[in-house]
Amino acid sequence: MDIEELQTFVEVADAGGISQAALRLGVSKSIVSRRLARLETELGVQLLARSTRGASLTEAGATFRDYAARVCTEIDIARETILPAGPLRGRLRVAVPLSFGPTHFAPVLAEMARRHPQLHLQTCYSDRFVDLITEGYDCAIRVGYLQDSNLIARRIGPVYTKLVASPDYIKAHGAPQMPDELQAHQALTQGTEAWQFIEGGKIVTVRPQGRFKADNGTALAAAAIAGLGVAYLPDCLTHEHVASGALVPIMTNHPPPPAGAYILRPPGPHPTRKIRVLIELLIEYFGESPHLAVPPRSHQDEALA
Repeated sequence: MDIEELQTFVEVADAGGISQAALRLGVSKSIVSRRLARLETELGVQLLARSTRGASLTEAGATFRDYAARVCTEIDIARETILPAGPLRGRLRVAVPLSFGPTHFAPVLAEMARRHPQLHLQTCYSDRFVDLITEGYDCAIRVGYLQDSNLIARRIGPVYTKLVASPDYIKAHGAPQMPDELQAHQALTQGTEAWQFIEGGKIVTVRPQGRFKADNGTALAAAAIAGLGVAYLPDCLTHEHVASGALVPIMTNHPPPPAGAYILRPPGPHPTRKIRVLIELLIEYFGESPHLAVPPRSHQDEALA
């Protein structure tokens, strides 16, 4: 059984069609179709139900996809083990937060692709919590306070957060001074999350209420600027608005405890070399900006400086 055929099948299964998989793999659709046909012939079973709208997994294909993905991962690990200093190869799928992933993390991922031309790098930008194992991601970059899970986390650096509101909101409603006063204010939230503050050397938890919710930090910052309420956001989303006066830090005597930026990966004894390289590159970029307050400077920016 050819490893290229297995990798191609996994790509088609994940992409939802031959055309999309061909684009991901950088080969023609006819090559993808031939590889799939050979694999199905060797197994003696149909893995994909093809139609004019794409390809969907059969029951056998859905079962086989997970086994094939594990085999491909193990081959990548074995290749890295015997060639520890060689070029990075294969595929790296990364889930990245949408709120500031395109401005802060996208340049790092682009630089990784530039340094390793034989690496196929795929990123998904979303503020939802992607299921790494079920959806076939190698790792995720997450920012904030980690939830309990069986995933393995490596901290990249601290992330600091502020409670902010617009001058118009403060003029109309006042600014809370203590955490318990937040119950009298409109909170801009992602859902039903808890906000934490440091009070008297201890962490106090508040569950705020409000009528405006959004699953994206940039959208919450826009709502705060519009005067809809108070927002609990990382500095990297608010530093420009605070500098311009569009947002004002409030309740500064009770700051939120530091959060963090993390790389998360599925459970296993050791990260793959690709993930180790990504971690090292993220630390390289953000080592001088631990708050992740501003986007990293590109190499072109450095040349022009």
